[in-house]
Amino acid sequence: MKEVIDTVGRRKTSVARAFMIPGKGRVIVNKLPIEEYFRDEYKRQQALRPLVITERAEEFDIKINVHGGGVSGQSGAVSLAIARALTEFDEASRAILKTERLLTRDPRMVERKKFGRKKARKRFQFSKR
Repeated sequence: MKEVIDTVGRRKTSVARAFMIPGKGRVIVNKLPIEEYFRDEYKRQQALRPLVITERAEEFDIKINVHGGGVSGQSGAVSLAIARALTEFDEASRAILKTERLLTRDPRMVERKKFGRKKARKRFQFSKR
């Protein structure tokens, strides 16, 4: 039985679970190849950045379940999940990923809308007369 590494990555309101096993470099996101799920080249590169930096893109098959948020948040969540899985597999890759800030959970969230305002910070138009 192959060892499965299971990790979680989060960004904004997106949550990604990555299941990593030794393989040929296939990445499946929500039952679709990553090329179909992240059609934007930049988002795809962002999601696969930990594999490229550690030069392990062809060593693992990764199955990812991601939900919540939008495309940007989901690609960030996938990136964090993959980075965490790589460090769990090989502790030596931790230093490389840490210098690239790929193991840091981005804490930025959408600020809530306040009452008496149009949005979180925007006010209604002021009229002097």
